[in-house]
Amino acid sequence: MSYVVDFKEVSTAGLESSPAAEALAGLRANEARYFMNKYKHEFAVVPAADSPETLEYVSRILKEQRGIAFAAKPLETSRFQVENIQWAYVFYEDGLAVNVMYTVDDPKKRAVGFKLSEGMEIPKELEEKGFKFARQKSKLAGTIRGSFFVIKGEYE
Repeated sequence: MSYVVDFKEVSTAGLESSPAAEALAGLRANEARYFMNKYKHEFAVVPAADSPETLEYVSRILKEQRGIAFAAKPLETSRFQVENIQWAYVFYEDGLAVNVMYTVDDPKKRAVGFKLSEGMEIPKELEEKGFKFARQKSKLAGTIRGSFFVIKGEYE
Protein backbone atom coordinates (compact mmCIF):
# COMPACT_ATOMS: atom_id res chain seq x y z
CA MET A 1 0.00 0.00 0.00
CA SER A 2 1.38 3.39 -0.94
CA TYR A 3 1.76 6.30 1.45
CA VAL A 4 1.85 9.95 0.32
CA VAL A 5 4.62 11.66 2.26
CA ASP A 6 3.48 14.74 4.17
CA PHE A 7 6.16 17.42 4.31
CA LYS A 8 4.19 19.65 6.67
CA GLU A 9 3.67 17.04 9.40
CA VAL A 10 6.80 14.85 9.26
CA SER A 11 6.01 11.25 10.17
CA THR A 12 8.24 8.22 10.76
CA ALA A 13 5.50 5.89 9.42
CA GLY A 14 7.17 3.01 7.60
CA LEU A 15 10.60 3.91 8.99
CA GLU A 16 10.12 2.86 12.62
CA SER A 17 12.73 0.07 12.47
CA SER A 18 15.47 2.55 11.55
CA PRO A 19 17.79 3.80 14.29
CA ALA A 20 17.75 7.06 12.28
CA ALA A 21 13.95 7.11 11.84
CA GLU A 22 13.48 10.81 12.73
CA ALA A 23 16.31 12.01 10.49
CA LEU A 24 15.30 9.67 7.65
CA ALA A 25 11.69 10.87 7.92
CA GLY A 26 12.95 14.46 7.59
CA LEU A 27 15.00 13.49 4.54
CA ARG A 28 12.00 11.75 2.97
CA ALA A 29 9.81 14.82 3.70
CA ASN A 30 12.48 17.06 2.14
CA GLU A 31 12.23 15.02 -1.08
CA ALA A 32 8.42 15.25 -0.97
CA ARG A 33 8.59 19.04 -0.61
CA TYR A 34 11.02 19.27 -3.56
CA PHE A 35 8.70 17.35 -5.89
CA MET A 36 5.63 19.30 -4.80
CA ASN A 37 7.35 22.68 -5.20
CA LYS A 38 9.10 21.91 -8.49
CA TYR A 39 6.62 19.62 -10.25
CA LYS A 40 3.35 19.75 -8.23
CA HIS A 41 3.82 15.98 -7.78
CA GLU A 42 2.81 14.10 -4.63
CA PHE A 43 5.71 11.94 -3.44
CA ALA A 44 4.39 8.50 -2.47
CA VAL A 45 6.35 5.56 -1.08
CA VAL A 46 5.62 1.84 -0.74
CA PRO A 47 7.18 -0.75 1.55
CA ALA A 48 10.30 -2.22 -0.06
CA ALA A 49 8.81 -5.73 0.26
CA ASP A 50 5.98 -4.62 -2.06
CA SER A 51 8.26 -3.26 -4.79
CA PRO A 52 10.86 -5.86 -5.79
CA GLU A 53 11.07 -4.46 -9.33
CA THR A 54 12.16 -1.02 -8.08
CA LEU A 55 14.72 -2.57 -5.72
CA GLU A 56 16.09 -4.72 -8.55
CA TYR A 57 16.28 -1.72 -10.91
CA VAL A 58 18.23 0.46 -8.47
CA SER A 59 20.41 -2.45 -7.30
CA ARG A 60 21.27 -3.42 -10.88
CA ILE A 61 22.37 0.12 -11.78
CA LEU A 62 24.49 0.40 -8.60
CA LYS A 63 26.14 -2.98 -9.20
CA GLU A 64 26.75 -2.60 -12.94
CA GLN A 65 27.88 1.03 -12.82
CA ARG A 66 30.01 1.08 -9.64
CA GLY A 67 30.05 -2.41 -8.12
CA ILE A 68 27.99 -1.23 -5.13
CA ALA A 69 25.66 -3.46 -3.10
CA PHE A 70 24.39 -2.03 0.19
CA ALA A 71 24.23 -4.24 3.27
CA ALA A 72 21.54 -2.05 4.88
CA LYS A 73 17.93 -3.20 4.72
CA PRO A 74 15.73 -1.30 2.24
CA LEU A 75 12.59 0.01 3.98
CA GLU A 76 10.70 1.92 1.30
CA THR A 77 10.79 2.73 -2.40
CA SER A 78 9.21 5.18 -4.79
CA ARG A 79 9.09 5.09 -8.59
CA PHE A 80 7.38 7.57 -10.90
CA GLN A 81 7.83 9.84 -13.89
CA VAL A 82 7.44 13.62 -13.97
CA GLU A 83 7.83 15.42 -17.25
CA ASN A 84 10.61 13.57 -19.13
CA ILE A 85 12.37 12.20 -16.03
CA GLN A 86 11.90 8.77 -14.50
CA TRP A 87 12.70 8.66 -10.78
CA ALA A 88 13.37 5.70 -8.50
CA TYR A 89 14.08 5.99 -4.77
CA VAL A 90 15.17 3.54 -2.09
CA PHE A 91 15.19 4.53 1.58
CA TYR A 92 17.44 2.28 3.70
CA GLU A 93 17.21 1.42 7.39
CA ASP A 94 20.61 2.99 8.17
CA GLY A 95 19.41 6.44 7.02
CA LEU A 96 20.60 6.38 3.41
CA ALA A 97 18.41 7.47 0.51
CA VAL A 98 19.40 6.50 -3.03
CA ASN A 99 17.71 7.97 -6.09
CA VAL A 100 18.00 7.28 -9.78
CA MET A 101 17.22 10.21 -12.08
CA TYR A 102 16.83 8.95 -15.63
CA THR A 103 15.81 11.37 -18.37
CA VAL A 104 13.91 9.62 -21.12
CA ASP A 105 15.24 11.73 -23.99
CA ASP A 106 18.68 12.94 -22.86
CA PRO A 107 21.36 10.37 -21.98
CA LYS A 108 23.57 13.17 -20.62
CA LYS A 109 21.14 13.80 -17.74
CA ARG A 110 21.07 10.47 -15.96
CA ALA A 111 22.51 10.02 -12.49
CA VAL A 112 22.40 8.16 -9.20
CA GLY A 113 22.25 10.31 -6.08
CA PHE A 114 23.08 9.40 -2.50
CA LYS A 115 21.75 11.36 0.48
CA LEU A 116 22.76 10.71 4.07
CA SER A 117 20.36 11.51 6.90
CA GLU A 118 21.65 13.97 9.50
CA GLY A 119 24.23 12.36 11.77
CA MET A 120 24.72 9.30 9.54
CA GLU A 121 28.21 8.05 8.83
CA ILE A 122 29.20 7.46 5.20
CA PRO A 123 28.37 3.80 4.42
CA LYS A 124 31.50 1.70 3.93
CA GLU A 125 30.22 0.73 0.47
CA LEU A 126 30.54 4.40 -0.58
CA GLU A 127 33.58 5.26 1.51
CA GLU A 128 35.53 2.51 -0.25
CA LYS A 129 34.63 4.03 -3.64
CA GLY A 130 35.95 7.49 -2.70
CA PHE A 131 32.70 9.46 -2.95
CA LYS A 132 32.89 13.04 -1.70
CA PHE A 133 29.80 14.48 -0.01
CA ALA A 134 28.54 18.05 -0.15
CA ARG A 135 26.41 19.51 2.65
CA GLN A 136 22.93 20.95 2.25
CA LYS A 137 20.79 22.55 4.96
CA SER A 138 17.12 21.65 5.18
CA LYS A 139 14.45 22.85 7.61
CA LEU A 140 12.90 19.38 7.47
CA ALA A 141 16.02 17.23 7.52
CA GLY A 142 18.75 19.29 9.21
CA THR A 143 22.08 18.83 7.45
CA ILE A 144 21.91 16.45 4.50
CA ARG A 145 25.09 15.22 2.87
CA GLY A 146 24.86 14.19 -0.76
CA SER A 147 26.89 12.79 -3.61
CA PHE A 148 26.17 11.35 -7.06
CA PHE A 149 27.56 9.71 -10.15
CA VAL A 150 26.52 9.92 -13.82
CA ILE A 151 24.94 6.83 -15.36
CA LYS A 152 26.56 5.59 -18.54
CA GLY A 153 24.49 3.21 -20.62
CA GLU A 154 20.80 2.36 -20.97
CA TYR A 155 18.51 1.29 -18.13
CA GLU A 156 14.75 1.19 -18.64
